[in-house]
Amino acid sequence: MDLVELTEEIVKSIVLHKDGVSVKEFPTDEENVMLIQVMVLDDDMGRVIGHDGRVANAIRTLVQASSALKDNKYIKIDIDKF
Repeated sequence: MDLVELTEEIVKSIVLHKDGVSVKEFPTDEENVMLIQVMVLDDDMGRVIGHDGRVANAIRTLVQASSALKDNKYIKIDIDKF
C-alpha cells in the first residue's frame, strides 16, 4: 500500500461520508518531499482535524512513520474541504 492509499484509508475510517473523500499526491519543488492533499466534505472537516489538530497530527505521524519504513520522504499533508 502506498502512502496516498494509506492516507485515504485512515481518513475514510474517520469520516461519516466516505464517498466525500479525495486524496491526491502533488509534485513539489523539493526532491525528498511528498505533498498529499486530502479533501473532505464540510461536515467531516472537524472530525479529520480534531480538537486542537490532534487527529490531523496523528494522521501525519502515521503516514510519516510509514514513509520512514519505505522511501524515507518527508510527507506534507494538506487537509481542506470541498
